[in-house]
Amino acid sequence: MTTNTGSTKKNLAPLLLDVAMPIGSYYLLKSGFGMGTVAALGWSSVLPAVRTVWGIAVERKVNAFAALILFVNVVGLSLSLVAGDPRLMLAKDSGVSSAIGIGVLVSVAMGRPMMTAGMKPWLVKGDPEREAAFERLLIGSAAFRRAERRFSVVWGVALLGECVARVVGAYTLPVDTMVWLGTVVMIGTIGVTAVVSGGLAAGPMADMIAGEVKGGHAPAPAVSPSLVVAR
Repeated sequence: MTTNTGSTKKNLAPLLLDVAMPIGSYYLLKSGFGMGTVAALGWSSVLPAVRTVWGIAVERKVNAFAALILFVNVVGLSLSLVAGDPRLMLAKDSGVSSAIGIGVLVSVAMGRPMMTAGMKPWLVKGDPEREAAFERLLIGSAAFRRAERRFSVVWGVALLGECVARVVGAYTLPVDTMVWLGTVVMIGTIGVTAVVSGGLAAGPMADMIAGEVKGGHAPAPAVSPSLVVAR
């Protein structure tokens, strides 16, 4: 239990930093130091980018998600500073959601649902029997594989929807409102999507795993790479 809690905190910490730092620094720079809207947005966007670079340097490996956030921050900040448009600077934040959403849907079309890597630890809970059951079902159960794909589809569609909502808000609502409302939309989307994807996919998959474990099947046999790719 301690290990799972520590792992969850470690995984959530970067997300909380990326959410809290831009909002807090924006209002501090604008209200506390009297910076203009564009300047405050620009400097508040630099902080998550610096954090991402530091994380990559410390871990000595390139995390695809961290690299994507860094790329969107750098490109969006550069374009925004050239254009001098605070709304463009807000809209670029939705680039992460759209890129991930498209990537998730493409991975489903290719037969390799991207969200499975994040879902599996919550389903198997570090239990070797549940891990073996997961692998057996992934090979032998069409219903299990459909639920696996459904989980990623729900997240892909939700992230694209969140992107559209934030872009519309960036160009129709006051900038000061969208600085905090954009984060509310993002957190709300994650919360609702977690519930929906859990009910439509993760929940049924957990039930199938529990049933497979109770069935007392032998450990999953070694799987050839060709079978894994073919799913």
